[in-house]
Amino acid sequence: MRRWDVIYDDGARDDILEIVDFIARDSAINADKVLDRIEHRIATLATLPERGRIVPELQWHGITTVREIGERPWRILYKLRATDVLVVAVYDGRRQITDLLLARFLRH
Repeated sequence: MRRWDVIYDDGARDDILEIVDFIARDSAINADKVLDRIEHRIATLATLPERGRIVPELQWHGITTVREIGERPWRILYKLRATDVLVVAVYDGRRQITDLLLARFLRH
């Protein structure tokens, strides 16, 4: 089985830091647990990145290169490239994110 390199885009790193910082305001322990959960889920992309679905909100606008996996309540968005997996965003799935996604991915 092929093993993919997993790389974080700067935007995805910022997203994760914002999530962890927000949770840490109430509990540093919970923030560490959430960080571990998100990082663990992202690490699974090294072996089976094709399993994620194309992001529906982007597909409606013709963008079919971005996939997602979930670590509830977060959505982890990524792109498969020739030699690696690029994690591009981590969003709270409870939010309406269509405008945020379009702004971010239309720039790429």
